[in-house]
Amino acid sequence: MSAVMQFLYNLVLALWVGGISIFTFIVTPVIFRSFGRDIAGEVVGKLFPGYFLYTLVLSVLALFFFLVSRPSLGRSVHTWSMLLIALAIIINIFVSFKLHPEIKRTKQEIPSFEAAQDSPLRKRFRQLHGVSATLNLILLADGVTLLVISTVLRKQ
Repeated sequence: MSAVMQFLYNLVLALWVGGISIFTFIVTPVIFRSFGRDIAGEVVGKLFPGYFLYTLVLSVLALFFFLVSRPSLGRSVHTWSMLLIALAIIINIFVSFKLHPEIKRTKQEIPSFEAAQDSPLRKRFRQLHGVSATLNLILLADGVTLLVISTVLRKQ
């Protein structure tokens, strides 16, 4: 049973890392290259709720499968894994329920991103977007680290 749970844990981590990578480095850039800034922002904005739910669900599933699989890791590596999973859950909850709604409210007050380059609202949006992008990269690094731990640092 533990081998199946370990496989599911690694699968969840792979979906976590792959999903973030595809959305961040392929889907979003293609949308912004293919459409004007306002339309691209609207399209990506429609994708965000599903994307944030995806990463939140995967981080919770990672915790579940990690606990159930009882991986054979050293004590400090086990502790680090738990901390990284907890960090991911906390970040995902913050982004889903606090940061994204605030970004969405700010974005709705901006009539056009193509026209309003230096407005205070646009500056606020850039600031919030920067926080969101940074947290997204932290989640990616977090998932990669957990995957490395799970596959490379296992006790034989």
